[in-house]
Amino acid sequence: MSLSISSDIVRAQAAILVTLNQPLIVDEVEIPPLEVGQVLVEVRVSGICGAQLNEIQGVKGQDNFLPHLLGHEGGGVVLETGPGVTQVKKGDHVVLHWRKGAGIQSKTPRYRWNGRTVNAGWVTTFNECAVVSENRLTAIGQDVPFEIAALMGCAVTTALGLINNLAQLKIGQSIAVLGCGGVGLNVVQGAAMVSADPIIAIDLYDHKLEMARSFGATHLINTTHADLRKEVRNILGSAGADVFVENTGLAELIEAAYELTGPKGRTILVGVPRHDQDITIHSLPLHFGKVLTGCEGGNTEPHVDVPRYLNLYAKGKLDLDRLITHRYPLSAINQALDDVRAGKVGRCAVTMAESG
Repeated sequence: MSLSISSDIVRAQAAILVTLNQPLIVDEVEIPPLEVGQVLVEVRVSGICGAQLNEIQGVKGQDNFLPHLLGHEGGGVVLETGPGVTQVKKGDHVVLHWRKGAGIQSKTPRYRWNGRTVNAGWVTTFNECAVVSENRLTAIGQDVPFEIAALMGCAVTTALGLINNLAQLKIGQSIAVLGCGGVGLNVVQGAAMVSADPIIAIDLYDHKLEMARSFGATHLINTTHADLRKEVRNILGSAGADVFVENTGLAELIEAAYELTGPKGRTILVGVPRHDQDITIHSLPLHFGKVLTGCEGGNTEPHVDVPRYLNLYAKGKLDLDRLITHRYPLSAINQALDDVRAGKVGRCAVTMAESG
């Protein structure tokens, strides 16, 4: 980490979203003093999630907080704690996550950059040093690699929470997973862990589908050269999927996922559609047992679930190391974002130590 200190002002590198649909600016920001419930964390590794791509692209509409920092999954070390903090202490290794966990929900911090205020949420991870709300941190063992900690911030917890809490997937039930990025691959893995069958992986890219196969998918559909509806029906017949997980947020694919879900099945939306896009569905089945629902981080409770999942990882029952396919320094954050958009990566790790 390349902290700079002058006249009691602490600065560190961060990636700043200044203008929608433009590259992030990597520069030094001033770290604000800690207030009640806030924790200063040295971020070692950050992941990149579709949520950050959505923020940059303005998927949810006008952004009233520009300029601001980004990132919601990471692994790091506690440098300092503010008043009232009891869940973590200096020197703890932590997962940085966007779901609320145990502890105080603090005010959101405001950084300074070239005389301007830079906003931030309760957690950010595209920065070497982050002021984080206590309830967005979960302490972990010092033997957990920071890359694995970053996966626990969103990709793994969202996917396994979806399987446990939303899908409530049973042994032998069928599941289709549309979009095999970091969350999708973990949904596939979670489905295999509970002995679902068949497990259908759907994507545009053969390399992602092959990864899905290695994590437990029984059938692969590449929609670049195959008809989604036809292929799913060839596998499942007219019964449809017990669970259909849609990760892309594209309206036409949400409609297809709902259509291909069985009459008593669950369509679960992880991907977020644009604010100006609506979907059209035949809603009558919703009155007779069919479910259409969004996924908010799999209803994960980080302080409960992260230790459970890390225990499975430590015992070799949860495969996480192969999920990370690419690594970038913070200085190459825009290249990393481009590669995620282009579908080149499974999950990537942005490492702060190499950013200077």
